[in-house]
Amino acid sequence: MNYISSRGADVKFTSAQAIKQGIAPDGGLFVPEMIPSLTENDLSALLGKSYVEIAAYVLSLYLADYSKSELLDYCASAYDPEKFGEDPAPLVQLNKYNEREYILELWHGPTAAFKDMALQVLPYLMTAAIRKTGEKSKICILAATSGDTGKAALEGFKDVPGTEVIVFYPSKGVSEAQRLQMITTEGSNVHVVAVEGTFDDAQTGVKNIFADEAFATSLREKNVILSSANSINWGRLVPQIAYYVASYVTLVRDEKIVLGEKINVVVPTGNFGNILAAWYAMKMGVPIHKLICASNKNKVLSDFFRSGIYDKKREFYKTNSPSMDILISSNLERLLFEITGKDSEKVRMWMEQLNSTGSYTVDPQTLRLLQNVFVGGFADEAGIVKTIREAYDRFDHVIDTHTAVGFNVYGRYYQRSEDDKKTIFVSTASPFKFADSVMDAICGNGYSKGRSAETIVKELSEESSLPVPIGLSDLQKLPVLHTDQIAKEEMKTKVLAILT
Repeated sequence: MNYISSRGADVKFTSAQAIKQGIAPDGGLFVPEMIPSLTENDLSALLGKSYVEIAAYVLSLYLADYSKSELLDYCASAYDPEKFGEDPAPLVQLNKYNEREYILELWHGPTAAFKDMALQVLPYLMTAAIRKTGEKSKICILAATSGDTGKAALEGFKDVPGTEVIVFYPSKGVSEAQRLQMITTEGSNVHVVAVEGTFDDAQTGVKNIFADEAFATSLREKNVILSSANSINWGRLVPQIAYYVASYVTLVRDEKIVLGEKINVVVPTGNFGNILAAWYAMKMGVPIHKLICASNKNKVLSDFFRSGIYDKKREFYKTNSPSMDILISSNLERLLFEITGKDSEKVRMWMEQLNSTGSYTVDPQTLRLLQNVFVGGFADEAGIVKTIREAYDRFDHVIDTHTAVGFNVYGRYYQRSEDDKKTIFVSTASPFKFADSVMDAICGNGYSKGRSAETIVKELSEESSLPVPIGLSDLQKLPVLHTDQIAKEEMKTKVLAILT
């Protein structure tokens, strides 16, 4: 299978080339020429398989340059029980008396966030891509993060030979736990830089660096090429498709549904990669009825699915779900390309309008196609706090602020639709990553004020009877290794300084 650009450049790339480069030369995103299919027989054949085996199988359908045996080895190493426990992505029934609602816990990896599900695999795919393409240059992994991608990328790529990792994060746009995770990261090849601005500023800066041909040429002369660990890299996105396939298989295997029965999937999302992976799983053949796209107060996606207008010219809010504080959802470009029948001309026009005017409007036919599958909604901070408390009371289950966005949006969807289909809630982060907000929700607003982060984490563990994830324990005691802070205009200069 080859890969093409969402913006229509008439060049085809192998899967190894697409993963190595991260972003297409014309500034578009790599997409597969065709979406592979999963029949009911294929899904049935996966019923007796482990998560590692299902993940390797899904990857093999997209990554033609990689053999099935090497993908199985990569997945086995990435999802080692020492990193993830016995089940990398457990599907938990929320209440034994409620057969409708299930939570997909994607935060059992080393950094306690769903990004681990892809970023523990990507280094294997990347180093193999370097080898398969005969690349001799050093690969610089460049990433912007709203909190979770950064640490997961650092953890995945630290000390990987032939790579350098540079992560930019908004200086005041991540939780304290996320910040500490990043700035205490060890590794001879890792660099963490705070950017004065929002995640969108950091992400735009990274995209501009990728789009600068003269800069790329100057790096080439120094035997360095750029690639990405954000979900704009297909190698980051494709492992995420696997956990949607696996969760459906689990429901069938556990006799919660019959093969072919449709389900709903609720995904809290900002950059749109996680829910896009669910859409690809659906297009492959996983029976999904509705994809419920849950936004926080930065509700650009919710508004888009209602009106067809994508407008980033709006007030930006810092919320208690900071990983979703995003106004530019990069992966939406891939969906628009696919849902318009690969109409790269339309996509290129919309992306140019977004860059030049800050907004674009899709045509009525495209909006109808989107609304056939996607339901958009949003939750404000008060709604998030209320939902965390309700989930704890109703299920005795502690959820983080981002997962709470999904529960909140779904609750209103269910009330108005009475859609009784089995539903999977995607849980994207451990509640311990946002312990102060979670404890404020459970114990009362202001509870965390005056308490140390260490105390709050300990009290959350006692309240929830959950162990503190290893990657989050004793963060305050680790030495700070990264202190750089720059203006958003200085990102390119900083990259050059690091690499030279």
